[in-house]
Amino acid sequence: MATRRALHFVFKVGDRPQTARFYRDVLGMKILRHEEFEEGCKATCNGPYDGKWSKTMVGYGPEDHHFVVELTYNYGVGHYCLGNDFLGLALQSSQAVRSAREHNWPLTEVRNGVFETLAPGGYKFYLEDKERPETDPVQKVTLGVSDLERSLNYWSNLIGMTVYSKDKKKQRAVLGFAVDQCKLELQEIEEAVDHGTAFGRIAFSCPKEELPGIEALMKRQNQKILAPLVSLDTPGKATVQVVILADPDGHEICFVGDEAFRELSRVDPNGSQLLDAAMATDKSDEWFAKHKMQKASA
Repeated sequence: MATRRALHFVFKVGDRPQTARFYRDVLGMKILRHEEFEEGCKATCNGPYDGKWSKTMVGYGPEDHHFVVELTYNYGVGHYCLGNDFLGLALQSSQAVRSAREHNWPLTEVRNGVFETLAPGGYKFYLEDKERPETDPVQKVTLGVSDLERSLNYWSNLIGMTVYSKDKKKQRAVLGFAVDQCKLELQEIEEAVDHGTAFGRIAFSCPKEELPGIEALMKRQNQKILAPLVSLDTPGKATVQVVILADPDGHEICFVGDEAFRELSRVDPNGSQLLDAAMATDKSDEWFAKHKMQKASA
């Protein structure tokens, strides 16, 4: 559906300084905005946690025409357990490959000109050693599924994505809302999908008036709705409406009203400084060390 856009993928992070180093210095992304919250999100944007947390959006350009990453940091949680749900994020950037080498960030060549690397927390990234395209360097997000045909039915017939390619032998397919947007790749795995505690969320926008219809469709089809239509406030910024879904394997999906989200997602020129200031004042590691304790592992 041409009116829908792929926006971002959410990662939970336990080591904010190292994570910032990876995205800024290795991948060459920019801090688009940074926000601090005193209590958990009504739509569980930060996971099932009630305490203080932060959200940092990073990417190669504004979310209006780039697929970006949302980094959620829960104060007091230092580690999350990975599952087999998230299989990788692929991007095209020879600059990122060069920067990884300059910063001694481990790279493994998995096929000719494509390198696997790990973000802090263990999330897989695949860097293609080609110059960045004039459009978005982020090419696709790959998720593991237990039954490819069932997932294709959900993502194509219910979510409204176009199937751009399908490889029956390798049991994978690539979908999207438009040829010039980041794609979603579904890869069948030979086991049940385990989300661990590090489970992420993929976000899309649609016209605000479509949100009630999306929720109603999922109800009619007996699909899981994690959060019915709800308004989310960000102090000093636009209020957005969202519906949070889960696909047959439990992958979380956020649909947000496009009009208000475009206002909310405007790039903040002070985003990088706000993140640095938040990290500088975060004494949680020191507190735990002083009390001879470790941050919780979720």
